[in-house]
Amino acid sequence: MFLAPDFRVDPLLGLYGQSPKFRGYEPESKRNYATDIALLLTHLWTRGKSWVETEPRDLEDYENWRRFAPANPSTISGAKWDRELAAFLGLFKWAVRQGWISTNPVTMRQVVTPRGDVVEVADARANNARSANVHWLTPRTWRLWVDVGLRGHGLEGVPERGWVGRLEDRNVAFVRLLVSSGLRRLEGASLLTFEVPKVPLTGGRYCHGKVAAQVTRSKRSRTFYASSGAVGDIESYVESSRAWAISKAQAAGRYERLPEMRLVTEVGGGLKPKVRWCDLDGVVGERELNKLTWQERLLLFTEGPGGPEPLWLWLNEQGLPFLPHSWEGIFRAANKRCERVLTPPEHQRMDPHKVYAPYATVHSTRHSFALFMLVVLNAVMDRRYGLTPEERRDFRLLYGDPWFMVQGLLGHTNRETTVKHYLSPVRNLQLESMLRASEEPVDAPLPDLDGVFARVARDAEGIQDIDARLTPEAGAA
Repeated sequence: MFLAPDFRVDPLLGLYGQSPKFRGYEPESKRNYATDIALLLTHLWTRGKSWVETEPRDLEDYENWRRFAPANPSTISGAKWDRELAAFLGLFKWAVRQGWISTNPVTMRQVVTPRGDVVEVADARANNARSANVHWLTPRTWRLWVDVGLRGHGLEGVPERGWVGRLEDRNVAFVRLLVSSGLRRLEGASLLTFEVPKVPLTGGRYCHGKVAAQVTRSKRSRTFYASSGAVGDIESYVESSRAWAISKAQAAGRYERLPEMRLVTEVGGGLKPKVRWCDLDGVVGERELNKLTWQERLLLFTEGPGGPEPLWLWLNEQGLPFLPHSWEGIFRAANKRCERVLTPPEHQRMDPHKVYAPYATVHSTRHSFALFMLVVLNAVMDRRYGLTPEERRDFRLLYGDPWFMVQGLLGHTNRETTVKHYLSPVRNLQLESMLRASEEPVDAPLPDLDGVFARVARDAEGIQDIDARLTPEAGAA
């Protein structure tokens, strides 16, 4: 519902909110688009205009204010403007189709895609837009971030006095899972208990699992690999604080008061496994595991020794599913704690070029995974198999080079996405020469690559690398 400054409700905007177009957006997109549209409506209101009277000049003036005006204390980036433009485009296209306005005020132009298709895009799209505010962290920097931000460690390397880690084991397990697997936030956050990898690969370093198609961006299932250590953390969490939260919820009768629950009776096998359940009204249902949305996964329970238990892996302290977007708050709190503990008071918020504390987002885990796997796969080819340059070339012809392998692990259909957005700091670096400069013995099965990552961070832009002495490496960003 959109409420005007004079507290009147616009019925046309209400119809748009109920339209198939708007209802088809993901919940986060709905929230973001509604906020973007509300800001534009307020801007038009100050000009004495209704949104159905919007002209191209109005949007040009609005873009200038949002992005460039010196008087605006909070200008936005090109990527943020592109998102707002997408919200406006959805609204005005719908209004044209419904006959509420005659022309779309968002000026469009035709472009040719790399595949040769001709498509229409908004003419006001930003030329300098970056798809994300990307942060890469090296493995030792992630260890520091986890220890300080999630485990409450101080400068002495042990938990500070008075530290009470609320579901510390859950948070650490989630971060380690994403860092070691490259799963997106929704993919990792919506896992069910029986989807946690359990079978280790030969050698025991990694376990493999399947991420369901419906929770992926491409809507295609894929195999993912998680480190044995991360899987062990998950198992410890399941047996400790998760079990404790469930027992408390059962004792409080919290699950009995839920308005909706699907008690799973069977999870089938085969190429297209199905989940069968019985709801509170006794109605039996089933759906392919691959087609379960994350909202449907929230409703799945199993009968445990003490009563119903959620199949959703990550739970809050009340024993209820921890929603995917809530992980952003965990990362924000950890970042603030790292800054408070690791940054000397006299340097806080003063010198943007001197970094004392690591900063991470949920998506940083995925970008860091890509960087880690690129370096490790190069190391495996060069060291573990002892390949000569000729053998390495033959290996690439047979199996693809490490860049291609990382693309597959991330689930990207376009190689350019992997190289341009996920591995942009190192796409112009000669990783082979860095690996050869490592002091690790050649016959080591998988050497400690902290030194290699330190050199990569020094020679590339945007990679955070902070050593064990809590001192930032020169040139790290």
